[in-house]
Amino acid sequence: MQPYSESRPNEASFTVASYNTHRCVGIDRKYDPERTARVIRELDADIIGLQEIDAGFYRSQGSRQLERLADATGLNVVNGPTKRGTGGHYGNVLLTSRKVVGVRRIDLSVYGREPRGAIDVDLDVDGEIVRVMVVHLGLGGLERRRQVNRLLHGCSSEQEQLHVVLGDINEWFPLGRPLHRLHRHFGKSPARRTFPSFLPVLALDRIWVKPLDALMEISVHDTVLSRVASDHLPIKATITRMDATAACAGSLSGVK
Repeated sequence: MQPYSESRPNEASFTVASYNTHRCVGIDRKYDPERTARVIRELDADIIGLQEIDAGFYRSQGSRQLERLADATGLNVVNGPTKRGTGGHYGNVLLTSRKVVGVRRIDLSVYGREPRGAIDVDLDVDGEIVRVMVVHLGLGGLERRRQVNRLLHGCSSEQEQLHVVLGDINEWFPLGRPLHRLHRHFGKSPARRTFPSFLPVLALDRIWVKPLDALMEISVHDTVLSRVASDHLPIKATITRMDATAACAGSLSGVK
């Protein structure tokens, strides 16, 4: 069975996306949470990992950025703050239409660098538990290597659960060690250029799925709105549930 096929009829699937919102500030320098919410609605994904969500940390608490995004999309919210202050917090967020059954938060901070983290969530997707990690790695090469090591430390190589990792990896180098380690563990997923949004040349935003055969399609959400709403374009993937993947593999087992 080949991953990345354009269609697999009669198979149960769901969609995930990753979007660095740039604090809801577009390339036109306008602060507009409603515009960001429109991009999220355009994605029409079951599970969306967001980075750089400012829930009152940098701006006044009255901006209610996170609440406005949640209200506008109607999705369940899982917070993953990396910075906290008297006015609020800042960091990663998971939005989902699926039932949340478990939440863990991983501290990926490296001394002397900006605080970073990951949200590690178990979701009920039509009766199957899917593990989803939302990550935002640092700007330094050594920093990212340490963060990937920490991220993978809790990921068993024998794990049978469907596992999705999505986020802003901040890896500028295609042959970089952090990408190599992630590819080795999850399988090499396609790179899609997402940054900068007005003329994307770098594949900073990524999605990995394990097993790799569950990844049906991966694409960049490039629209008139998404090009201006943030300096990153969202990335989106369609994933087959493991029971459907196993059924497909079983149907092919007798084919020579």
